[in-house]
Amino acid sequence: MVDDANTGTEQGPSDGDDTDSTERVDSGRPGRDSGTGRPDGDAGDRAVPEDVRTYDKFSKIEGGSYDRANEFLRERSYITAREWAIARLCADFRTETGVEMTKIGENLPRLVPFMTDTYTPQAVNQARASFEEKIRKAGATFLYGAMTDFFTAEKLDDVMYESTEVAKFLLEVEDVDLTVEEELEAEERVSEVMRDVREHSLALRHDELECPECGHRFHADEE
Repeated sequence: MVDDANTGTEQGPSDGDDTDSTERVDSGRPGRDSGTGRPDGDAGDRAVPEDVRTYDKFSKIEGGSYDRANEFLRERSYITAREWAIARLCADFRTETGVEMTKIGENLPRLVPFMTDTYTPQAVNQARASFEEKIRKAGATFLYGAMTDFFTAEKLDDVMYESTEVAKFLLEVEDVDLTVEEELEAEERVSEVMRDVREHSLALRHDELECPECGHRFHADEE
């Protein structure tokens, strides 16, 4: 069953303390194999879809607990482990007609080792909506900080480096292999964009045609 991403959309919970207000399905939860951390048997005697059986994005954290994953994320980002995992699954289980929210929810413990409950399609959609809302707010917060005098250029580079390291770690956990060249190229492209953002924001904040910080001169017709 395919659930369109725009069907039954609800505002996600704030997750301020990671209190899960979404509707989880706790009854009939499949057991977990002690050797792999994956569930034993078929949930509700239903055959497990092939793409669920072969999905291994989170295989690097087999045996890891939700609390441990959540603590790592909460110390370094706005999102929770639940939101991270479900957002990743929504991106991976997308068809031409929408996100397969029913499949994700019913097989959540099989897809993500640290998730122990199955979710309703509405609960999956709520977690995804909460993830997207936090990304937008974090983006606005970061961009505002980059466009003001709160950070020097060097400090902004430090912030970008730390953010990039966390993002790369999460990608590695998702089994994405990045070469050294790809990492350096990505870091340089992000740094270049942020330098441009800061330079043009200085032009917006100063009436004079010369930036008092870097000495760069702006033309009156520059945007």
